[in-house]
Amino acid sequence: MKKLFAALAVVVLLAGCASVPTSAPTVSSAARAELAPTGKLRAAIAFSNVLLTTLGPNGEQGGVAVEVSRELARRLEVPLEIIPYKSAGAAADAAKGGAWDISILGAEPQRAQEISFGTPMTQIEATYLVRAGSPLKTVADADRPGIRIAVPANAAYDLALTRIIKQAQLVRVANSPTSSAVQTFTNDKLDALAGLKPNLIELMPKLPGARILDGNFSVIQHTVGTPKGRGNAAAAYLREFIEDVKAKGLVAQWIEKSGVKGLSVAPPVKQ
Repeated sequence: MKKLFAALAVVVLLAGCASVPTSAPTVSSAARAELAPTGKLRAAIAFSNVLLTTLGPNGEQGGVAVEVSRELARRLEVPLEIIPYKSAGAAADAAKGGAWDISILGAEPQRAQEISFGTPMTQIEATYLVRAGSPLKTVADADRPGIRIAVPANAAYDLALTRIIKQAQLVRVANSPTSSAVQTFTNDKLDALAGLKPNLIELMPKLPGARILDGNFSVIQHTVGTPKGRGNAAAAYLREFIEDVKAKGLVAQWIEKSGVKGLSVAPPVKQ
């Protein structure tokens, strides 16, 4: 009987191991040349996105965006150069100029006109925060005539709202050292503040009586992208790479390491 249990245990163990990816996708010479044409991988990172990036007290760079860039450079066997940007919108706008090779951004259709994205890597809800006493109850309530919504200009959820909002007014704010969507929302007494749910949850205690509306207007999916025109090999490899790091649990590890709440691994996509 003991021998039977031991044999069954081995079978179960082998069956479990069979479903775990053991090798990384092969990097072709074409993919390496298209993703790192200068001999190094230049990664555009928007450190304003605290859900995907971290900065230590001495400037140490971390977070999912940095970790995935390091892993990609390791697999390509090239050095990594991180190019910091003040916002995701600024990084996306720089795609045309050839300043970077990859960036980790919200994969919005408008950006996909200039950037070839891999499959979704992470995802997070985008919703609204409203002030105390607001009559708005749900996300749908916000799209009404006369409602003014503060949103960071060119954020992934700004692009989403541009498609979604039909009646309300979007008040776009370019984040700078002297202004932000949060400041505009509070100072100008706007009706709602659009944002990623974890950021809004963190903001609530600073605005007594503020609350988050039920539901979400979008689920923002972030992933790795490369400027259009690099070639089919680069785009194909990025898709394989993203699915591989998700399947091996690396993305989940990076999220846990960064301590971010509300960010999750995107579901697998069949290749």
